[in-house]
Amino acid sequence: MTYVAADDRYDRMQYRKSGRWGLKLPAISLGLWQNFGGDRPLESSRAMLRRAFDRGVTHFDLANNYGPPFGSAEKTFGWIYTQDFRPYRDELVISTKAGYDMWPGPYGEWGSRKYLLSSLDQSLKRMHLDYVDIFYSHRFDPETPLEETMGALHSAVQQGKALYAGISSYSADKTREAAALLRELGTPLLIHQPSYSLLNRWIEPDVLDALEEVGAGCITFSPLAQGMLTDKYLGGIPEGSRATQNTSLSPDLLTDEALDKIRALNEIARRRGQSLAQMALAWTLRDPRVTSTLIGVSSVEQLDDSLGALESLSFSEDELAEIDRHATDTGINLWRRSSE
Repeated sequence: MTYVAADDRYDRMQYRKSGRWGLKLPAISLGLWQNFGGDRPLESSRAMLRRAFDRGVTHFDLANNYGPPFGSAEKTFGWIYTQDFRPYRDELVISTKAGYDMWPGPYGEWGSRKYLLSSLDQSLKRMHLDYVDIFYSHRFDPETPLEETMGALHSAVQQGKALYAGISSYSADKTREAAALLRELGTPLLIHQPSYSLLNRWIEPDVLDALEEVGAGCITFSPLAQGMLTDKYLGGIPEGSRATQNTSLSPDLLTDEALDKIRALNEIARRRGQSLAQMALAWTLRDPRVTSTLIGVSSVEQLDDSLGALESLSFSEDELAEIDRHATDTGINLWRRSSE
C-alpha cells in the first residue's frame, strides 16, 4: 500500500533552532545506528521510520558504517525512502557522517579530504539521494590538518551534496577551531553531535559553552547510555540484552555503583510519572543549547515510549538537584579519547 503520512504529524512535536541558524530539528530525532542494518527485517525498519515521521520526527540520522554490515543502514533507509518518503523529501532532514573505519586501506577512515568526499558519494548512492541535509566529520583526526577536514565539509556544501556541515565528538577547543575554519571558508558550523546522558556529562560546561560562542546547535547521541538508562537493567543484566552481546555496552560498565545510580534515578522518574528512559531524554533537553536528542529504537512500541518524554520536559529545581546527586560520570564515554 502507498504510504501517506499522518495529517497531524506536526501537531505534537516541538522543533528547535540549531544554534543561531535557521534550520529547526525535532526535539527528538531518530538515529539508525542500531537495528536498521542488513541483519534486521526490512519491514520492521520500515514500520519504525513510518511511525516516526507520523509522529513529527523529521530528522533521520545515519553514518556510512552503520549496520551491520557497514553501509547496510543507509541501504535500508534508501529502499524505504524510494518506497515511502520521496514525496516528502523537502519535509525531511537526513544526515550522514564519515570518519570511522569503512573500507580497507589508508583512505577508508579518519578525516582526509579523499575519504570524506568519497564516502559521501557512496552514501548518496546507497540512500538514493541527490544531497544530504547535514554531513558530519564523525570524529577528529589527529593526523590530518583540521583545515583539510573542514575544507572537505565546505566542498560538500559548495558542490550541493550537503546543505550544512557538522562535527561529532570534538572537544571544546577543536570545536572552536573547526567553527573558525568553516567561517573563513563561508560555510558555517551548523551543529555538533556529542554523546551525552545522565551518566556521561562530559560536554558540561566546556563543549556547550563553545557551541554557544560559535552559534552552533547541539544534537546529543546515546542519551540512554547505550541502554543503561532504561528499566532493562534495574534487576541486573537480562539474557539477550545489549550488555550480554558486549558490543556498544560492555557488561563491565554495569557495576554495583552504576546500578545504584540507575535505580535512584528510576525512583525520581517514577515520582515524575515517567519511565526512566523518558526522564533521561527529557533531561538532555533541559538546556536550551541542546537542539535535539537522538534516540535509537528496536520497535514501534519503544519509539512511542521515547516520544512520550515530550509530555513532561520541565524539571523543578529540587528535581534537578536530586538528579545531580546520582547523575555522575560512570566511565561510559567511549568516544572521549577520539574528541581530542
